[in-house]
Amino acid sequence: MPSSRKIWVHAGVGIFWLLVWYAVYRAVDRELYMPSPAAVLLRLAGLASEAGFWKDVLLSVGRIAAGFLLSVAAGTVLGILSGLYRPLYVLLNPVVTAIKATPVISFIMVALFWFSSGRVPVFIGFLMCFPIMWTQMAEGIRRVDPKLLELARVYRVSLSSVVRKIYVPSLVPFFSPACVTSLGFAWKVGVAAEVLSHPKLSIGGRLYEAKAYLESTDLFAWTLVVVLLSLIFETLLDRVIRRWRPEGGGGAAG
Repeated sequence: MPSSRKIWVHAGVGIFWLLVWYAVYRAVDRELYMPSPAAVLLRLAGLASEAGFWKDVLLSVGRIAAGFLLSVAAGTVLGILSGLYRPLYVLLNPVVTAIKATPVISFIMVALFWFSSGRVPVFIGFLMCFPIMWTQMAEGIRRVDPKLLELARVYRVSLSSVVRKIYVPSLVPFFSPACVTSLGFAWKVGVAAEVLSHPKLSIGGRLYEAKAYLESTDLFAWTLVVVLLSLIFETLLDRVIRRWRPEGGGGAAG
């Protein structure tokens, strides 16, 4: 689809949901429960003109990015090792399963005892995204075509070539979606952790204040900030991965 057509499609979708929002606003007819799109957008423009707004945004982005990058690094390394060595997979699998099954609110409550308010979102982002990366990378290694590895051994292909020509192309189809999914999840759990931990400057802190003071317009405006930031960073990450992705595949299943 041409880029210009994509822009029109996205614009059309955006206008459609704005109309749905406006229809709900008119049906509810109570600004406290459902502020109008115009009021929220005007409030968002007002917030963006304040210096404190950008401090809140930048610090939240930093915390969420830190948790996300830690999960990518640890999940990738341990996932690959777990795919290569069965005992390590057996050892870590129960921990990963437990993390997946435990409500995020439980981890946030525990983290509040362990860390300062600014570090809680980093820890939660790392902890909740780690299983996604670990699972996908372990699965990617297990899906590498054994016939290709056998041929590499027969022809005495160097380890660096095996990694570059077989393992990397096989892992990329698992790594790419895992990263994009983890980033979106990091925003959800990271902001939730900020709401409960109240760092001095944060998007989550502003959401909590808006709820506490019944400022529904502010609540919707800050929520829109989270959605927009998540979409922007996911789109940028997806484009970076698409450019970096090597041509062809090495036997991984999509």
